[in-house]
Amino acid sequence: MRIPYPALLFLGAGDDLAAKTAHGIRHWRPDWCLGQLRLPGATAELRLPDLTPAAAARLGAKSLIIGVANPGGFVPDEWLPTLVAALEAGLDIAAGLHDRLSDIPVLRSTAQRLGRALHDVRHPPASGFPVGNGCKRPGKRLLTVGTDCSVGKMFTSLALERELHRRGVHADFRATGQTGIFIAGGGVSVDAVVSDFVAGAAETLSPANEVEHWDLIEGQGSLFHPAYAGVTMGLIHGSQPDALVLCHATGRARMDDCPDYEPPSLEEALDLNLRVARRTNPNAQFVGIAINTSALDKNAAHALLADTQERLQLPCCDPVRTGVANIVDHLLR
Repeated sequence: MRIPYPALLFLGAGDDLAAKTAHGIRHWRPDWCLGQLRLPGATAELRLPDLTPAAAARLGAKSLIIGVANPGGFVPDEWLPTLVAALEAGLDIAAGLHDRLSDIPVLRSTAQRLGRALHDVRHPPASGFPVGNGCKRPGKRLLTVGTDCSVGKMFTSLALERELHRRGVHADFRATGQTGIFIAGGGVSVDAVVSDFVAGAAETLSPANEVEHWDLIEGQGSLFHPAYAGVTMGLIHGSQPDALVLCHATGRARMDDCPDYEPPSLEEALDLNLRVARRTNPNAQFVGIAINTSALDKNAAHALLADTQERLQLPCCDPVRTGVANIVDHLLR
């Protein structure tokens, strides 16, 4: 799935929390963002020009991206006139909602009549994916894994891509979730892939490439999460990572949405992820640890990073506070 850019970001009538997808696109791909479109009552603000679909199309926009997520992930009726106007202005529409744009009659018929595309990024293509084969392929791959869900795997992957680009290294962020797909311009939302085909989807997402090229594959879930360990396992086996980065968040006493379970120690997470990764790549290695230290003050955060690095003998950073240069140093040595 490839989304054409530049884009007009649709914020509905929501606030900044609801518009976190739009904020992610704005942060990581500012050159792709031409403007924002807000409905009456919206408080979200991306610091972009407020544009109508027609005005955005005149400026070169190719798509309208629904950058807001509401409870239930549905398309409200009050959005439809604006979405139809976007199609009539010559824009494709992309969304990561549970509702399929293509299942809404007025959007489907309008898109068909005008030759526009509806990109439902949460849903895999109808053609599906092959079963994973585990065969070695050229190119280099790094996968972010986590002690839990929502610990910064996407942010870390994107930060690594940016740092590699800064050093002139050929690298691509490979998105596995809907927000990441918007930021990358394409990818696979693996949480919607049938479990037998997750490894094959990961192989498709990170195909054979030049020997020195790096794919930075966005991790999902955690091997330690009672609900989402399966998707993590499929991503590890299918991506065949040469390098792994462990992501962690401080101050979390219980697993996300599973209060009966404690997160693993960093040592446990390093050991299990590496054993699983070496099933399809015997040479897999951890190259760093990325910790979200937002729950700590500056001094405590830096002390934790230094202590963890010394204890585990791996580069340790907070991608927001310190950047990821030390991990890239270790990766490229």
